[in-house]
Amino acid sequence: MTSRNYIILVLLHIGLGILVYTFGGLSKFLFLSIFLYFLFRVFISGNRKDEVLLAAGYIMGYEVFSRMTGGALTYEFAKYAVILFLGIGMFFKGFNRKSWAYVFYILCLVPGILFSAMNLDYSTNVANAIGFNLSGPVCLGISALYCYNRKMPFHRLQNIFTAILLPIITTTTYLYLYTPDLKDVITNTESNFATSGGFGPNQVATVLGLGAFILFTRFFTVKDRVVNLVDLLILGMVGYRAIITFSRGGVITALICALAFLLIYFLYTNKRSKVTVLPKLGLIIGIVAVSWIASSINTQGFIDKRYSNQDAAGREEEDLSTGRLDLLNKELEAFYTNPFTGIGIGKAKEFRLEQLGGKVTATHNEVSRLLSEHGIFGILALLILLAAPMVFRIRTRTNVFFYSCLIFWFLTINHSSMRIAAPAFIYGLALINVVNGQKKNRISRK
Repeated sequence: MTSRNYIILVLLHIGLGILVYTFGGLSKFLFLSIFLYFLFRVFISGNRKDEVLLAAGYIMGYEVFSRMTGGALTYEFAKYAVILFLGIGMFFKGFNRKSWAYVFYILCLVPGILFSAMNLDYSTNVANAIGFNLSGPVCLGISALYCYNRKMPFHRLQNIFTAILLPIITTTTYLYLYTPDLKDVITNTESNFATSGGFGPNQVATVLGLGAFILFTRFFTVKDRVVNLVDLLILGMVGYRAIITFSRGGVITALICALAFLLIYFLYTNKRSKVTVLPKLGLIIGIVAVSWIASSINTQGFIDKRYSNQDAAGREEEDLSTGRLDLLNKELEAFYTNPFTGIGIGKAKEFRLEQLGGKVTATHNEVSRLLSEHGIFGILALLILLAAPMVFRIRTRTNVFFYSCLIFWFLTINHSSMRIAAPAFIYGLALINVVNGQKKNRISRK
């Protein structure tokens, strides 16, 4: 992608954010148009250059914005769309036979459906409960199957990350218009819906953190000064909006992913590129510092207290996990009572409802949910997700994003479960095999 095309796309997506904010009714029409455009593009091209990954990446990046603005056709539509596109991709190109571990992973999820039908209350819609709780794990399995050892040049992988980034820029633009003044909406240190476009701060911070991470990596991998300056500016704006959601998980995850990428990049890059690492890192630290200072001033110091684990009065909070530890313990308790079969898909919510005295709570931890709802099959599924990529990494070490993608997946499912498609799809990108894009001259033999 040329620098000119990139800047045009950035401006276009800023314009989309303004357009949807001005005419809210366009959101659903826009999302449907995007879906149909990529569907048409995939079938016309025959998925020759893995266009399904561009489609899945863009829709994944657009998911939170569609929910925030009422544009989602159904709440889980983005996950189903990712599954559909990657399924079409496998129809055209198949999948690697060595990815059998992920077939077994998907099979490990099946017994939970049976126990769910047996254990869920009569008042619960079984199909909805199963669809809501299985869409994320299945999306991950399909992403892994399609991406496993799929060979592509680095620029194509970078284009996929750009496709994820562009709708996040639209989301950021919308957020600036939604809450231009913070003084009236920030009165404490709790996660703030008003600064998150009226939507879940956890999910918004997660995608904004992902966008900030992608911009961070582009500053090192894109050799174009104009593009670098544009990315720095966007990084400051995205980072600022991520911070003032007051949801720490997405921001901290992005920082850890960036550090992992920087370490791998420094170890594997050439000497000429290593010389530029420190000056570039200095610029990024400067941008992050400005974003933090701006957020501290505009939130009247509440953001400093939030990251210091203090309440609005400056008193230290007793629970650093903001209630997540209690949810984790309850789900582990459900696992201890049914270690072999689990309590069934979707049953964890009912179990917590009974244990917490009628208080409805959503899970924040996919690991504990897998254990409580799937039992021993959940343990096997988790072991596969942890071990399979490490075995793959022993043979293939060309993907500089490998550890960052895995870290993003693991940290995100531990603070936000799999409410959005991002951790599932990003996990799959860790399994891409980056190859040299130059064609080798063939030697003809008689």
